Amino acid sequence: MWLLVGVGLIALGIVAWLILPQHVLNEEASAIPVAVAFPAPDLHFTTLEGDTIALTDYRGQVVLLNNWATWCPPCRDEMPTLEAYYQAHADEGFVLIAAAAHEYPFEVQDFLEKEHLQLSFIVAPDPQEAAMKAFHQTRLPASYVIDRDGTVRLMWVGAISRRYLEKYVTPLLEK
Repeated sequence: MWLLVGVGLIALGIVAWLILPQHVLNEEASAIPVAVAFPAPDLHFTTLEGDTIALTDYRGQVVLLNNWATWCPPCRDEMPTLEAYYQAHADEGFVLIAAAAHEYPFEVQDFLEKEHLQLSFIVAPDPQEAAMKAFHQTRLPASYVIDRDGTVRLMWVGAISRRYLEKYVTPLLEK
């Protein structure tokens, strides 16, 4: 009986592979954002460069706050996607802050060097998990998009694809 179930599952997989268009099978995995509307929390960070910043410093710009950690595989995997999107839209008033949850500066710096990651957006160690606490969040990665007026408009829990960044964040940049 188990042999028949196994053969049936294999056959089903083959049929799905043949029927589904290749672009669906090759689609980059991504969480879908949830539309929200609440004031951005009053958060302050110290960047890897030692600068003190606050979310309010970026009023008038669209901010993506990404909560991540060096030990989190989907967090690490989305860093090149975030970098590419940031590079494409930084001159449109887009700011990206990557808050490394429960991480100290030396841990984040060691990770970036080990992985040969050159990130041009703001990386802020968050050893006290202030961002996670402010958003009442327990899972990583998680991202929040704050509009030019300081209102959180989108919330992602899970990795973000470039396609969904373009689909959901780019329209906010055009406003």
